[in-house]
Amino acid sequence: MAVPKRRTSKSKKGMRRSHDALQFTIVLIACDQCGSPKPRHTVCPECGTYRGRQVVKIGDEE
Repeated sequence: MAVPKRRTSKSKKGMRRSHDALQFTIVLIACDQCGSPKPRHTVCPECGTYRGRQVVKIGDEE
């Protein structure tokens, strides 16, 4: 069984782990109802719809 001869240094460990961090990018898509840009899988802040259903009541719609 393979065993390391030397202890891995802090810098080598950091270099190896440098690509492990998650990269968050906000992807904006157009809302199906109003067309305004919104993040994916969220309720539209302009019209209050999600997946074609009205889920949040917006104050200016009366």
